[in-house]
Amino acid sequence: MKLHRILRFALFAALLVAIPATAHAAFMVSVAIAPPILPVYVQPMCPGDGYIWVPGYWAYDDADGYYWVPGTWVLAPYTGALWTPGYWGFDEGFYRWHAGYWGLHIGFYGGINYGFGYFGHGYEGGYWHGGAFIVNRSINHIDVGRVHNFYEHNVTVVNNTRVSFNGPRGINEQPRPEERIAEHEQHNGTFPMQQDHIRAANSTSSQFAHNNEGTPAVVATPRPGRTAFQQAYQHPDNPQSVRSPQPFDRHPGNSQSQVRTPPQQSAPSSNARPSGGNSNSNLGSGNWNHHH
Repeated sequence: MKLHRILRFALFAALLVAIPATAHAAFMVSVAIAPPILPVYVQPMCPGDGYIWVPGYWAYDDADGYYWVPGTWVLAPYTGALWTPGYWGFDEGFYRWHAGYWGLHIGFYGGINYGFGYFGHGYEGGYWHGGAFIVNRSINHIDVGRVHNFYEHNVTVVNNTRVSFNGPRGINEQPRPEERIAEHEQHNGTFPMQQDHIRAANSTSSQFAHNNEGTPAVVATPRPGRTAFQQAYQHPDNPQSVRSPQPFDRHPGNSQSQVRTPPQQSAPSSNARPSGGNSNSNLGSGNWNHHH
């Protein structure tokens, strides 16, 4: 069964290579059973400057059902790149997977609260400025010794739910105008390191929902790929590896951060720039960091 799954995944990857970049969002998988709720976990420490958080999600295997692809920090593939997470949407009796993609703006990801800046619309985890990606320290787990480009911007989370799909009995959200525009821009799908990350999860039985009852063996890793996944699996006591869900936290990126903004500022913008309001950002010359 494992060999069959590997061969099928290789064929799927080959098909993705053949599909033009602008068509990735149109390729979908349909399932009759709803995905499990999202596990809750602590975000691993950001490895350094230029990394963007790609949240974990439930993928689907025809033979063995839903399996968890761990959240991970991915080095931005090009300047200005932002990740729009994939999502499950209920449509005409089936749950259909809308694949995630890289682009210059954040598109629609079903209104799902994946945490760590992806709270349903837009992205509050960071933004690009002057060719550098600036990370929001308030909702990401960063070490200022490793990450030099950061700011603090407070966010109110309205969509406080772990439901993992859009539609009836799920998240009833529709794309915003700017998200519809972003969906039709040029995109790139997952890059090789991300694909290796997915394969590692798919080949590990304890990642499958029918084996773990919604508690995956590895929920997050500090970097993508099979090596980081295996290290997290084999060394669960390593603080950089997360093997079990943690108590649910509205702001899982930084449990010590008091994250608040006025309600009118809670809707994130699609280009991921902080919207102002109750922000502690210091965006002067040099690095955009702010120490307390």
